[in-house]
Amino acid sequence: MAIGAWILIALMCVFWCEVESKYMVYNTTSKIAPGKLNVHLVAHTHDDVGWLKTVDQYYVGSNNSIQGACVQNVLDSIVPALLADKNRKFIYVEQAFFQRWWRDQSEAVQETVKQLINSGQLELINGGMCMHDEAATHYIDMIDQTTLGHRFIKSEFNVTPRIGWQIDPFGHSAVQAYLLSAEVGFDSLFFARIDYQDRAKRKDEKSLEVVWRGSKSLGSSSQIFAGVFPENYDPPSNFNYEVNDDSPIVQDNMELFDYNVPERVNEFVAAALSQANITRTNHVMWTMGTDFKYQYAHTWFRQMDKFIHYVNQDGRVNALYSTPSIYTDAKYATNKAWPLKTDDYFPYADRINAYWTGYFTSRPALKGYVRTMSSYYLAARQLEFFKGRSKVGPNTDSLADALAIAQHHDAVSGTSKQHVADDYAKRLSIGYEETAKVVESSLASMTRSSSKADSGSPVTEFHQCLLLNISYCPPSEVDLSNGKNLVVVVYNPLGWKREDVIRIPVIDENVIVKDSGGKEIESQLLPLQNASLAIRNYYSVAYLGKFPSATPKYWLAFSASAPPIGFNTYFISRGKRPVIATASKSHVVYSSEEKRSDVIEVGPGDVKLVYSKNQGKLIRYINSRTMVKESVRQSYSFYSGDDGSVDEQASGAYIFRPNHTYHTRSDGQASFTVLRGPLLDEVHQRINSWIYQITRVYKGKEYAEFEFTVGPIPIDDGIGKEVVTQISTHMKTNKTFYTDSSGRDFIERIRDYRKDWNLELNQPVAGNYYPIDLGLYIKDDSKELSVLVDRSVGGASIKDGQLELMLHRRLLHDDNRGVAEALNETVCVQNKCSGLTIVGKYYLRIDPLGEAAKWRRSFGQEIYSPFLLAFTEQDGDEWANSRILSFSGMDPSYVLPDNVAMITLQIGEDKDLSVMASVQVKKVFAHKKINEVTEMSLSANQGRAEMEKKRLVWKVEGSSGESPKVVRGGPVDPSILVVELAPMEIRTFVIEFH
Repeated sequence: MAIGAWILIALMCVFWCEVESKYMVYNTTSKIAPGKLNVHLVAHTHDDVGWLKTVDQYYVGSNNSIQGACVQNVLDSIVPALLADKNRKFIYVEQAFFQRWWRDQSEAVQETVKQLINSGQLELINGGMCMHDEAATHYIDMIDQTTLGHRFIKSEFNVTPRIGWQIDPFGHSAVQAYLLSAEVGFDSLFFARIDYQDRAKRKDEKSLEVVWRGSKSLGSSSQIFAGVFPENYDPPSNFNYEVNDDSPIVQDNMELFDYNVPERVNEFVAAALSQANITRTNHVMWTMGTDFKYQYAHTWFRQMDKFIHYVNQDGRVNALYSTPSIYTDAKYATNKAWPLKTDDYFPYADRINAYWTGYFTSRPALKGYVRTMSSYYLAARQLEFFKGRSKVGPNTDSLADALAIAQHHDAVSGTSKQHVADDYAKRLSIGYEETAKVVESSLASMTRSSSKADSGSPVTEFHQCLLLNISYCPPSEVDLSNGKNLVVVVYNPLGWKREDVIRIPVIDENVIVKDSGGKEIESQLLPLQNASLAIRNYYSVAYLGKFPSATPKYWLAFSASAPPIGFNTYFISRGKRPVIATASKSHVVYSSEEKRSDVIEVGPGDVKLVYSKNQGKLIRYINSRTMVKESVRQSYSFYSGDDGSVDEQASGAYIFRPNHTYHTRSDGQASFTVLRGPLLDEVHQRINSWIYQITRVYKGKEYAEFEFTVGPIPIDDGIGKEVVTQISTHMKTNKTFYTDSSGRDFIERIRDYRKDWNLELNQPVAGNYYPIDLGLYIKDDSKELSVLVDRSVGGASIKDGQLELMLHRRLLHDDNRGVAEALNETVCVQNKCSGLTIVGKYYLRIDPLGEAAKWRRSFGQEIYSPFLLAFTEQDGDEWANSRILSFSGMDPSYVLPDNVAMITLQIGEDKDLSVMASVQVKKVFAHKKINEVTEMSLSANQGRAEMEKKRLVWKVEGSSGESPKVVRGGPVDPSILVVELAPMEIRTFVIEFH
C-alpha cells in the first residue's frame, strides 16, 4: 500500500513538472508588414461620463444593480497588464475619469504611468474631459471642455493628443471635424454612428474613410482624415473577452480538451478579409473593447497575445498591437487619395423607423440650464481675470468641471437616466454657487473706488437672480419705502457696447430708474400675470424648498447699456412716476372678449406684428425700415409618440417616432391680452391649459421675442406627446432650409434628401429633423426668415415656407436604446408630482434677402451672452458718491469690430462682415501690460506654428493636388500686437502679463 502511494505521487510529480516546462511565451513583437493585410488591434474602453449611473458611481463601481461598471478597476487593471508585455498597447479617452484616478495614485504609480505614456504603450486620445455630444452642444462648450483636458495632459505628461475619438455620439457635426479636430491639431478623427443607409453605401464604395472638409470658409486648411467603423465600436463578432463574455477563447493547450487554434485563426483571418473588402489599403482597425471593458484587463490581453502569435505564425495576415495614431500613420504612408466629405453626418438612424432626432430636444430644462451656466461661466471668467484669480478662495473651477461633464453625449443630450440627469444639474448648481461668489467679490472689488479702498468702508455684498426666468428675484423684490435705493450693476461680457431692455420683478409701482449720472431714464411697468406667478410659486418651492416671502406685482422694464467687457450702474428708488409712464402699464389694452376692428397691431418701433382679433392669432410681420411685409402664422401642435406596439420601436429619449399630429385645442381656457408701453409691447396668449405664450416687440429692436411656457404636458389619455411650434409663411422655399452646426456655420438642408446617398425615407417628419443650437432659417428670392433659440432643440421645415421647433417632450415608453426609462420628467412638491413645465424663448426676424446673416451672428452672440445682473442696496446717495459706477476692460476709445466676439474670437458670413478683421490686443487688455503673446492651437496645448508643421496633408480624390487658396489671419507682430481674423476663423493666444 505504501509503495502504491509512492508510485501515484511520483506520477503526479512527473505530470506537473512536464506542464510547467511548457510555459508559453507568445511572440507579440509584430510591426507593420508591407505586402500583407495588417490588422491593427486597438485595445480600448468606452467609459460614459454618466449614463445609467452617475459619473462618480461609474468611477468607484457603486450602484451595480443597474450596471456592473467600475472605471477605477479598468485603470488599475491596465497598468500591470501593460507592464507584463512591452508590446501591448492601450488607449484611454475620458479625462474626467482619468484625472480622478490620477489624483488617487501614489508617486510610484504616477511615474510608471508616465513611462507607459512616453513609450507609447498607453496613449491618451481625444483628450477632453468627456466624449462630448455633437448635436446639443455649443461650440464654445466643446472648446472649453476639450481645452480643460488637453491642458492637463500637456501639463502632466507634455503630450498633445493626436487623434479624435468620437465613437459614440449620435451623429457628427461639421464643427467637430474642422474645429474640434483639425484646429486642435488632430491627425484623424474616428467614429461609429452614421445613418444605416449611408453606412451600407460607403461599405459598397469603400468610402467609410474620407477626408472631411467641414468648413467652406477654411476649406482644405482645416480638413481631417475621418474614419467610420464598419459597424459599431465593438470588436468583430466572437472576439469579446471581458470576464464572462461568451466569445470562444484561444484554447492552445494540446494536453486539454477543446484545442481550437486552427479554428480561431481561421475565424480571425476571415473577419479580417471581410473588413478588408470594405476598406482601402492593406490596413484595417479592430476596436478591441466597448463600454466599461478591461475591468480585468488580463482576460483581453491574454487572448490578443495568442491571436497575434498564432495568426502571424499562420502568415495569411499580419496582426499587431496598435493605436489609432499608428493606424493613421500607416494609412497616410500609403499615399492614397481619399473620397471627400463635406457638411455633416446628421440626422442619424440606426435602422428603419429609428431616427435619433428626439434627443435634440429631450430634457429641455437641462439643456437650458447648461446653456445658462455656459454663458455665466464665460462672464465669470472675465470678472475673475479682472480681480485676479484667488488661490485659496472661491474660483470658477468647479463650474468648469461641471460644465465639462455636462457636455457628455448622454448628459446635455438628455439620454441618461433621471437620477443621472439630476446629478448633472446638482453639479452645475454647486459650481454656480461657488462661481457666484467669484462674480460678487469681483464686482465688489471693481466697483470700489481706489481712494476708498483703505478707508475701512464695508465690502459691498452683491446678490444675483438665477431664477429670474420664473419671475423670482428676491434682491429686486425689496421695500424701497424706507429711503433705500436698489443698485443694479449691469455687466456686458461682449466686446462691443450694447443696449438691451432689462426686466426685474418689483413689489411697488411707485419706482423710478436713474442711470449712473443720476438722470431719470424711461421705464415701464408690466403687470405680472397669474400664469407667471403660479410657476414662480411652484418652482421656487420645488427648487429652493421655500415659498417666496414677497409677491411682486409688476415687471419693471428699462433700457440699459454697458461698455465692452464692462459694466454700468443703475439705481431704482421709490418715486412718483411720470403720468405717461404710469399709464404705460396698461393692464389690458385688448382682451379676447372685446370686439372692435378686425386686426390689432403690436409694436412700438419699426417692427409690427399684426393679429386677427377674431381668432387672436398672428397674421403678419412688418418692418417699416426695411419695407418687409410678410404673411406669418404661428401655431402649436403635438405629435403623439409611437408606443412601439407594432415593431417594438417606440418614441423615447433618443428616438423621435411620431404616430399622429394633433393641433392644440383651446379647451375653453384660451385668452388674448395686449400690454402696451414706450419700451415694448407684450401679447399674452393662453393657448390651452398647459401652453402659455408671451410675445414681445421692443421699440429699438427689429425682431419679435416669443416666450413659451409648456407643461405639464397631460398624459392622462395614455399618450406621450412631443410639442412643437410652427411658423408658417407663403414663402416659396423649394424644400430648402438652413440649420447651424454647433452654433457656428449654417448648413443647407433639403427636405427628403441626402447629398451622399439616395434616401429611402420611412419617417417623413423625424427624418427631416436637425439639431439647432443657434437657429435656422428659410429664404426665397426676396426675403429671409430667421429663428434663433435660447438652448439646443430639434428643428425642421416639414412644409415649404414653414419652420418648426420641438419645444418639449413627455413620453411613456422606452425606445430600447439602453437607458431603460421612459422620458417622463416630473417635478415634486411635498410628495406630489406633476409633469415638468418649460419656460423658454425663441426669436423671429424677417429681412430682405442677404441682410439677415449679420443679425443671426451678432444677436446670436447676445442670446448666448446676456447681461449679467448683480444687485445691492444703498442708503441715499452713498453708493453713487463713493463707488466706481462704470468700467470697461478695454480701452474706452476702442470696441471690437462688429464681426468679432471675445473669449473665442469669431466672425460670421455676412457680406459686410465676411472680411478680414483686426483686433488690437493692447486696447482689448487696456488695464494690463503685455509681456508676450504666443499663438496656440485651439485647445492651447501646443504652439500654432508647431502644430501646422506636424499637420498631415491628405490627398483627395479628383483633386489636382493644389488646394484653393484659403485666407487666414497672418502672424502677430510682437511690437504692435494686432490679430487678424479671416471669416469663420478662431485663433487662440496665450498672453503673458507683467
